[in-house]
Amino acid sequence: MQTLFRYNWMVREDWYRLCEELSEEELLQNRTGGMGSILHTLFHIVDVEWSWIRLLQGKTDFQESFDNYKSLNKVRKLDAEFHLEVENFVNNWDASMENQLFYDTLPDGRIVTDTWGEVMGHTIAHEIHHIGQLSIWARELGRKPVSANLIGRGLSSHSKK
Repeated sequence: MQTLFRYNWMVREDWYRLCEELSEEELLQNRTGGMGSILHTLFHIVDVEWSWIRLLQGKTDFQESFDNYKSLNKVRKLDAEFHLEVENFVNNWDASMENQLFYDTLPDGRIVTDTWGEVMGHTIAHEIHHIGQLSIWARELGRKPVSANLIGRGLSSHSKK
């Protein structure tokens, strides 16, 4: 679990660096899929990750609008603010947490029961899904997308650092 979160954080940082090369217009251009733009999709990735971690801890969800974060610097700053809490939770994850129950009340009032492991897995898969969308948009802009390769990132405890 921790390896995949660290992988996502590394890839996200690579995307931020690629986005530094793009104009504000390119970052905010309306696109098909994702959250409609590169920057809004990055904001959404950060928002969803932090929100799920907060919910697992019994804390309030994030309810801010993207309208307040329409620059790469603002999204990166928000990510840095949220990352401390997320990383602390992920680093303290252990196998005993995997099957803890999470009760989610849906907008229609129904209560859905999932495990913490399912929520964590969803959070990982959610970011990977959106990174795929960013890759397509990068190609549309004539850019080489960030590598999605987990291998060679030094994430294994046996990797040379």
